[in-house]
Amino acid sequence: METLPRETVVDVLENRLREEILTGRYPAGDYLPTERRLAERYGVNRTTLKHAYGRLLQAGLLETRHGVGTKVRDYLRLGGADLLPMLVRHSPDWTGEIFEVRRSVGALIAERAAARAGRKHHEELRALLAAVRAAEGGDAVQLADIEVHRALARATGNRVYVLLTNTLFHAYLPVRSALVRPFTDPEAAHDRLAPVVEAVVAGERDAARAAAESYLTATERIMLEELA
Repeated sequence: METLPRETVVDVLENRLREEILTGRYPAGDYLPTERRLAERYGVNRTTLKHAYGRLLQAGLLETRHGVGTKVRDYLRLGGADLLPMLVRHSPDWTGEIFEVRRSVGALIAERAAARAGRKHHEELRALLAAVRAAEGGDAVQLADIEVHRALARATGNRVYVLLTNTLFHAYLPVRSALVRPFTDPEAAHDRLAPVVEAVVAGERDAARAAAESYLTATERIMLEELA
């Protein structure tokens, strides 16, 4: 029997405050009401409120100024890509924007990988592509597919591409189970991705970019249809 996580009062309060920040009840730049007033409003003690604040501070939605108060942070101006998983959970509208970046960055990575990958990268890519075909079940195929993209990023020799690839996958992690349809058929998933790997291994930059654009566009269409 699977044990499901149980929400604590801190979890509930954190979610409530996050939603109210992201929906604009507490706009960026404004100070939150005093801890005493908020604790009374939500029917919690101040210790619980402080724990929820701590999580939102770590998430980058709040900042505290000693002796002044707790301010809502302008996350669109000051935040980083690490906020994306939280924003996707809040609103699926972010998913389309993530896919737009996925297309452009993914095509660029494939082109760079074709220009820079060495023999070890080629061997790794072939092995990981074979693992896509051998995987069983949509979830396993999806994870195997992701590893090919991580390897493509590593093959560029640019660690920033590696981190960007990780960030994009983490960004749609909250809705990953709803994006599994392109991966339910291992053979089809393999065949969609194979032209990218083949072009990279052959060192054909233009072909790698075109193959990646085709792959990313096709899988994006299927995944967004599933979300809709």
